[in-house]
Amino acid sequence: MAAKIQEQLQKEIDVFQKMQKDLQKLVTGRQQLDVQYNENKVVKDELDLVEPDSNVYKLTGPILVKQDLSEAKLNVGKRLDYIQSELKRHEKSITDLQGKQEKKKESLTKLQQQYQQLLPKQAAK
Repeated sequence: MAAKIQEQLQKEIDVFQKMQKDLQKLVTGRQQLDVQYNENKVVKDELDLVEPDSNVYKLTGPILVKQDLSEAKLNVGKRLDYIQSELKRHEKSITDLQGKQEKKKESLTKLQQQYQQLLPKQAAK
């Protein structure tokens, strides 16, 4: 009986550790999105300061390509919208995974208690 609970406990621990790795990946992804969002926000703010008749260039590989100001603002706006939606998606995934982790912790605690209660009984036999 104790061996069965110990085996189940090990499986639960493995699942919990995988959840922790997945959560870490999501948090890292969210941090990268935060950086991208902040960079693009700065670009948008700078483009808002540019005079309408000014030249705007976009870096494409090693080349600077002239770009229309309204097109540049539109592209940055779309990029900001996309990054915001990805941030929301990551936040939801993180919240969901944290909830699942809490349930898994409770399950692990119960299994550990059961296992610890069986150990003295097994030793007495």
